[in-house]
Amino acid sequence: MRITGFEDLDVWKKSRELVNEIYLLTKKQQFSKDFGLVDQIRRSAVSVMSYIAEGFERGSNTELIRFLYIAKSSCAEARSHLFVAFDQGYLNGDELKRAGSFAKSVSGMIGGFISYLRSSKMKGEKFKSKS
Repeated sequence: MRITGFEDLDVWKKSRELVNEIYLLTKKQQFSKDFGLVDQIRRSAVSVMSYIAEGFERGSNTELIRFLYIAKSSCAEARSHLFVAFDQGYLNGDELKRAGSFAKSVSGMIGGFISYLRSSKMKGEKFKSKS
């Protein structure tokens, strides 16, 4: 399969699922009332998929890798916020474990993509010859 846009990337698709999971959790009655935490956790989750998309559209592996590292750190931020939500009683242990595992999976995919790009001979769309 040829990748023509960020929407074709499995890691972007998985990060989109993470966003949906976070939104689902933050709509819960008690959680939804903590506006600051809801805003923070949603922003960090959305940042994951947004940085993957933005990095892809930059057209070079170097820039994509840089944005993937930022996406990976946003994923860690979302995971950290999940612990705050758990500590405040907004999530039960199963919800924390499920969402945390999901976020770790996305982070792992990002790390794998970074490793792949580092070893790739491709430089990115910017560097293709204009023939």
